[in-house]
Amino acid sequence: MTYWAFAATLQAFNFYNRSLTGQLRLERVEKSLIESRLHALRLHLEPHFVFNALNAISAEVAENPELARGMIGDLGALLRRSLECKDSGEISLAQELALLEHYLSIQRVRFGERMKIRIDVESDQLSAMVPSMLLQPFVENSIRHGIESRLSGGTITVSASKAADQLLLRVVDNGVGLPRDWSMETSSGHGLRVTLERLSALYPELGERSLTIRRREGGGTEVAIRIPLQRAGRHGAIA
Repeated sequence: MTYWAFAATLQAFNFYNRSLTGQLRLERVEKSLIESRLHALRLHLEPHFVFNALNAISAEVAENPELARGMIGDLGALLRRSLECKDSGEISLAQELALLEHYLSIQRVRFGERMKIRIDVESDQLSAMVPSMLLQPFVENSIRHGIESRLSGGTITVSASKAADQLLLRVVDNGVGLPRDWSMETSSGHGLRVTLERLSALYPELGERSLTIRRREGGGTEVAIRIPLQRAGRHGAIA
């Protein structure tokens, strides 16, 4: 009886060990697939942005060649910074804002005094980790769909604050606002769709709560993004 009990225990241990090894392999495969998907999504986002930026620059080449050269310089700096972050699923908020600043420099040349940008970020949140190129598509939408068509222009505010154990990012404009029948489910915006997929892959536990977009009562649009507040990568300590 002692022999059979020992044999059964050994068999159970071997089965558990094989099961654990198989589970770890599966988790590694799943992680690799998620990272590959995130990389592919980011590759979709960058050409979309570059195409729009080049269109903005081309509009200035004939009449304002000096301004166009400055815009090209900002685009080059943005792409260099983007390449530096290409292997990182997440970067610090400070790095993300630096990327955004190069994009905004291009747009400031186009719009001049018609476009005002406000950055309202708590300094202790600059080390928080965010997906790279997260804010740019929403700021671009605010410009293209909220500010560009208004003769008087408008203001875009980018803010970041702590909300419990999450980082709350907002992009708010006072432009023309969303159509009354607009919804994320029916939107055809490429940048929005890709960003939604990235958020879902990175933070599946948040689901639809990670992103909300709504019309503002006073006019304009508000984008709110909620992500886990972390200081050093996906598995870093929560602040």
